[in-house]
Amino acid sequence: MFHVKHEGWTADELSPAQLASLGLYEDLLLNRALPRGLVAASDAGQLRTRHILDSLRAVPHISAQERVVDLGSGAGLPGLPLAVVRPDLDITLAETRQARAAFLELVVERLRLPNVQVFPGPAEELASVFDVCLARGFGDALSTWVIARDLLRPLGGLIYWAGQTFRVDDQPPDARIELVGDATLESG
Repeated sequence: MFHVKHEGWTADELSPAQLASLGLYEDLLLNRALPRGLVAASDAGQLRTRHILDSLRAVPHISAQERVVDLGSGAGLPGLPLAVVRPDLDITLAETRQARAAFLELVVERLRLPNVQVFPGPAEELASVFDVCLARGFGDALSTWVIARDLLRPLGGLIYWAGQTFRVDDQPPDARIELVGDATLESG
């Protein structure tokens, strides 16, 4: 069973199909992404907690029917778990590396996610405007913000998964920052 409960949001409302999709995605990460180095081998036993559940922390912070871009999507984190649990969102996965983009296309097909598009190129080349940019393991706060601000509509937002070394003083000078939740995962 796939159970999700993080920071005031619970998956009690998820359908059996959504729970099954998250389970299938976890299997694809383990059997396809891990052997190809898209996810660290040391994370094999923690894919659900360290990656999928962590990605779902964004759920309560994204409004309905928004256009979202996942910068440097890699193995699809956080964009794919969000697409599964929030089918109302239009999600673009931007990934420059061909092997990773091919994995993303495979997952989108296998999970039957009509709300997801894979953009196999640099996010900076997207010709769209988004409500939300997601960045998890993409880069430091400043370089991430430089890319995100050009993709965001006025008053759009960047949801940035900061590491333990992040300090509020590290924020880009033209960004307003709001800290949300505890940075520590339940799994440590």
